[in-house]
Amino acid sequence: MSDREPQSPTPRRPLPYRYAEAYLSDGPSLVALLVVTATAFLVGVRFYVETMPAVSTLLWPLYADSPTAIALVTLSLASLLPNLGRRLREAPINRPLAYLHTLAFVWLVKYGLWTAVALNLRPALYFGFSAGALYDYWFIIGTHLLFVVLAFAVLHYGRTTRGALGLSLLLLLINDLFDYGLGLHPPLRYEPGWLLAGVTVGLSVGVVALAAWQFDPLTAEEDNQNQRTVA
Repeated sequence: MSDREPQSPTPRRPLPYRYAEAYLSDGPSLVALLVVTATAFLVGVRFYVETMPAVSTLLWPLYADSPTAIALVTLSLASLLPNLGRRLREAPINRPLAYLHTLAFVWLVKYGLWTAVALNLRPALYFGFSAGALYDYWFIIGTHLLFVVLAFAVLHYGRTTRGALGLSLLLLLINDLFDYGLGLHPPLRYEPGWLLAGVTVGLSVGVVALAAWQFDPLTAEEDNQNQRTVA
């Protein structure tokens, strides 16, 4: 990563570096963000718990898609704690972390976008300005689109590898098979049908391709050390 970061959004870095660093290199801001993501995870799990009695506990990560995304990014953000007080570009990086950051990115982007698509395929069931619609449509879509913003922040300290991208695609497709092959997709007010299933598989492929393009690759030097050093 260069010492001079773009000061405005770019296609590969939609969230400028200075904003990511302001929040993720500062102790109080990072801890507050971790509290928010951990709370969001618990809220999401509570929502799914009411609908998952028939789902084996071992399969909950595949059923509770959004909480899984939040759990992954919480772990990803927690890896920055040893780096507090340093530049974000100096955050620890190694192969296991590259896998974690890649998985967090693809899950966040996929299910941030999936939620907006799913609710707008049948807008008559969700869209409106009533008290119920303010939460069931606007709040849900708004909070899930924030997943994408978090994913763009991960780009500034994460790396990826071919193995991480391949594993991400495999797990996303397994998740799609679980959701639509077994009918255990996230709760909706309608039967998803082939259209949403096709869109979901397309998102799986698309977000992995996006990760391959937007992430910087893990270098051999970074792979052989536990702490990135800046030249």
